This record gives sequence, C-alpha cells and structure tokens, in this order.
Amino acid sequence: MIIGYAYVVADLFHIGHLKHLQSCKSKCDKLIVGVLNNEATMEKKRKPIISFEERMEIIRGLKCVDCAVEQKTYSPLENAVNANADVLFESTSHTPQAIAEAEETMLEVGGKVITMPYYEGQSSTAIKHKVVAEWGNK
Repeated sequence: MIIGYAYVVADLFHIGHLKHLQSCKSKCDKLIVGVLNNEATMEKKRKPIISFEERMEIIRGLKCVDCAVEQKTYSPLENAVNANADVLFESTSHTPQAIAEAEETMLEVGGKVITMPYYEGQSSTAIKHKVVAEWGNK
C-alpha cells in the first residue's frame, strides 16, 4: 500500500484544490491531507477567511481524501514523516529550495517527493481580489 501525504490551506475551496487532491489520490492507495491551521498558514500567507474547523470538514468530506489531519507548520515534513508517507506531494508553485529539502527528508525515511503541477486556472488569492474588485464598493 502506498501512503501519500498532501497538504493544503483550502481557504475558499475551489476547483484547483479539488483537481490537485484528485491527482494526488490517483498516485497512491491512501491519501492523507494536512490542512494548515491558521498559525501555520500565517507563516507565509495571510490569515484564512474560512475557519480551520470548516476547512477541515470540507477536506474530510472529499471522496479522494482518506484522512485529514491538522498541520501545525507551513512545512509538511514533520506530518509526512509521522504519517509514514511513502510519497509527499509538493507543488510546482513552491520554491526549489523547499522541494529539495522535502526530497532530502523523504529520501532519509525511504520515501520520495512527487511534484504536482500548480493549477493556474484558479486560486484563493485571485478569488479574494476579484471579490474586492467587483464587490468592494457596493
């Protein structure tokens, strides 16, 4: 059985999130998804609009997700290692340094990293900007 670990903020869940997680699931038997809590998210981004509890419930409700867990740091490495993941799914949107660090860590525990393409068609940030632009003055 191949255990995969993916991670998301999942603020303003959209089609890019869904496609990413479905693609991850297609490459493993069991998909564990880390949902970044607010503190972990704010290491690199703004505080999510949707509460952590609601974001967890959304991810838990997806057919492609076998297990959702809290991720307490922006880096997925501790969770992936603790989950005994064979595969850590990273994104092409992440820095080469972050991906290299993930590859080194996963190699040390007998796993690997698969870098998944970032879905350019949608993003939570783009949705937020669109809402402000179209609804901000109404």
